[in-house]
Amino acid sequence: MTPAPGWYPDPHAPHLQRWWDGTAWTEHRRAPEAPVAPSPGGGTGRTKVVALTATGVVLVSAIVTGAVALGGGDGGGTETRTAPTSTVEPTSDSPEPTPEASASEPSADDPAVVEDQLNGITFPLLDGWVRPQYVAQDDVVMTTDGTYDCPGGVGLCRHGMVFSRTVTENDEKSPEALAKADISEAADEAYDRDTLGRELYGGMKSHQVVKSGPVAVAGRAGYLVRWRVTTAKGPGGYVQSLAFPSSVGTESPVLVRYVFDAGEDGPPLADMDRVTKGIRPVGDADTGGGVGSSIGPAD
Repeated sequence: MTPAPGWYPDPHAPHLQRWWDGTAWTEHRRAPEAPVAPSPGGGTGRTKVVALTATGVVLVSAIVTGAVALGGGDGGGTETRTAPTSTVEPTSDSPEPTPEASASEPSADDPAVVEDQLNGITFPLLDGWVRPQYVAQDDVVMTTDGTYDCPGGVGLCRHGMVFSRTVTENDEKSPEALAKADISEAADEAYDRDTLGRELYGGMKSHQVVKSGPVAVAGRAGYLVRWRVTTAKGPGGYVQSLAFPSSVGTESPVLVRYVFDAGEDGPPLADMDRVTKGIRPVGDADTGGGVGSSIGPAD
């Protein structure tokens, strides 16, 4: 038996909590909401941070690492994913995580929106796109529906994927510098070699810059770079790196990657612009931006 749906420590990022839907991990994450007891004299901000970190360790230790073999629903394969066991017990310092106790539970009321809680933004879920299921890559917010045999003869591929991550590994804040630095890595990971070293498309042969320039995203000034990639096998594809400042927390930059197969089976290239234009801060459906706004990308 598997545990009930709820917020549990993320096995890939123990300092965060991740939503378990009763069957599999979803892409919804949040910071732990454990209470912190005040120290004599009120305590300092540093004391509170240490206390929160210690609570996160307690939560992690309450998880017995197990593996739940999930059938590869849309691709026929099987993937092993780490899941919380059914014997999770609440600690004395932290209430048992339940769906009812959290206002940030994934909402079924707005099926056309995908929420990235960590970065405080939402993405429009366009026709032909679905929330990620049985996806090995981290930070995926949406994929095209279904899989196919990769042109390179190994593995299963998807015609389109969108990733969202926070830039924390360096102090660079310029959206232009971040997008230009990321695009090469994004293309390599998508169409040259994957994280297992496999050439899913026979390797990347060349690329061409087809669009770059400033763009407004969720009311903030961002920058995008888009490449057309040719591969040894298959029709190749398009890769885009989009960077913009977050409006939450420390305002660390957000980096969104788009990977679209070319050819008639790939998603419409215009979906890149539609998704970008539809990005909003969580809870603010009226904040516009994106391609077609006052700040538009240059060709």
